[in-house]
Amino acid sequence: MSLINQDQTHPATANLKDMVRLRYGARDLTGFPKVQARQMLAGGHKSRFRGRGMDFDQVRIYQPGDDVRSIDWRVTARTQTPHTKIFSEERERPILVITDLRSPMFFGSKRLKSVVACEVSAALAWAGLSANDRSGGIIFGQQHQMDVKPRRSHHAVLQFIHGLKDYSTKLLNLQDQQSTDRYSMAEILDEARHFVSPGSTIFIVSDFHDINDACEQHLFTLARQGNLNLCHVFDNIELHLPPPSLYAVSDGTQHTLLDTSNAKLRERFKQAFEDRTLRLRKISEKLSAGLLPFNTDDTVMSTLRRAYGKKRNSRRGN
Repeated sequence: MSLINQDQTHPATANLKDMVRLRYGARDLTGFPKVQARQMLAGGHKSRFRGRGMDFDQVRIYQPGDDVRSIDWRVTARTQTPHTKIFSEERERPILVITDLRSPMFFGSKRLKSVVACEVSAALAWAGLSANDRSGGIIFGQQHQMDVKPRRSHHAVLQFIHGLKDYSTKLLNLQDQQSTDRYSMAEILDEARHFVSPGSTIFIVSDFHDINDACEQHLFTLARQGNLNLCHVFDNIELHLPPPSLYAVSDGTQHTLLDTSNAKLRERFKQAFEDRTLRLRKISEKLSAGLLPFNTDDTVMSTLRRAYGKKRNSRRGN
């Protein structure tokens, strides 16, 4: 049976057809981050050299037996000494998308963070496949997780997207149940590191509401294994509470009334978000990890194009 079937979507869940259609926009993400196979010795982005299945490594003085086709004529002319280019074997760079769909992600003033997280994850998986890399992911829900091993196939991406849809729907169905999340962010990161292959490009899509010192240690480990990218999903209401009044709110498990006329509450709410954002920024700088903020008010592809999009002709539309 096809993984794309009839999609009867509730507004509070991710839309399967929308996530499948993201594959077209994902083709524009040619600036997708890559990682050196020798992550421990070299960091940051380096372009992929195709044709020989090899990556350029270094230039050294020519030695007997070296392939004359690899002579670097520019360096040779400058130094008046024959130099040759050294290549290392090109490694596969699987794309692993780690998606947080725990109960706090079921929150938003216009669009739910969980829905945006699903769209971000789907677009990233498609972009990896479009770059001819293996794509897969791990989805963490309230009580369970789903793993899709990175593969270079549409079926793998569709399987991952179908999982995003299912876990998004489970969040909606759990609203009337008094259950707690099984996983903390630290446990998610600890579990995820067992699935990461060296040289992977890793995306973590979450609101990072419970990030702590233990998380930082796990992120350090992940950053040593591959190219780490933090996709911070947030809602404007986390920046500024709505006008003073009483509002019915839920964290996915409990419901209460929020009195936004309380000045101390407004300041505490704002400070918590600013502290979390600052912590993510410091972690990103410390680990040389990517940090992409996704506001639920913005379209996912517009944010991704700003980060990874190719230069587009002015006559082409968005």
